[in-house]
Amino acid sequence: MNQAIVRSALFVPASRPERIAKALASGADRVIVDLEDAVEEAAKDQARSNLQAFLAAQPQASVLVRVNAPQHWAHAADLALCQRHAGVSGILLPKAETVEQVQRAHATGKPVWPVIESARGLLALPLLANCEGVERLSFGSLDLGLDLNLRSASEAAEQVLGHARYAVLLHSRTAGLAPALEGVFPGIEDVDGLQRHVQFARDMGFGGALCIHPSQVSVIHRALQPSATELDWARRVLAAAETGAGVFTLDGQMVDAPVILRARAVVQMAGRGD
Repeated sequence: MNQAIVRSALFVPASRPERIAKALASGADRVIVDLEDAVEEAAKDQARSNLQAFLAAQPQASVLVRVNAPQHWAHAADLALCQRHAGVSGILLPKAETVEQVQRAHATGKPVWPVIESARGLLALPLLANCEGVERLSFGSLDLGLDLNLRSASEAAEQVLGHARYAVLLHSRTAGLAPALEGVFPGIEDVDGLQRHVQFARDMGFGGALCIHPSQVSVIHRALQPSATELDWARRVLAAAETGAGVFTLDGQMVDAPVILRARAVVQMAGRGD
């Protein structure tokens, strides 16, 4: 299974094809061409045609596609388009709730990123995470909050969403998936809020985040970076580990194999800085 580091995955609506190339040049680790929420109902067929034309004209491009939800009338046609084009590197499957839905998406030959954004999806997590073809999970906090009737931004809602995030992380780990992605932060101009949002997700164990505007990409990347203090600590741990001692002390703290692995992960993430 592909364990590539993905810090940012940027949505771009297929109804605005002129933005796809700009999204690919944004510095995002992945670009997701959206056929679902960002496209109004009457424009679904045109959006699919737009994506078809872009992929035909730009055969070197590589994008993920968020197809319409399995219950939607356009779902089958979306999957068929993904299957036809080598430039589609994966499928973001919204409202993922059953093994059969994942299997149908993977039948295209593409890896699948299920989005956990409903109560049914949460209950099905153990099965979804272990489906063949699933590469990583992503978390849809906005839709999940709506499905669970949570009061947006309240302390109570955040507690419930925290439990849901834990479940996504737990089942990602036990299924051996690539690190999960946090959901979108809707405040495009709220840079500080986005940074706190991503740092919170980072500290929980998420590998990155979905985003909806190119300006959010660099903020996400910075938020995922270790601090100068963390990086200095990690480098000193690794330097001390080169002596060959299995267990040693640094700054008055015991260092053993798990701590060394953590230090390596910190240095690896720092190496992804822009």
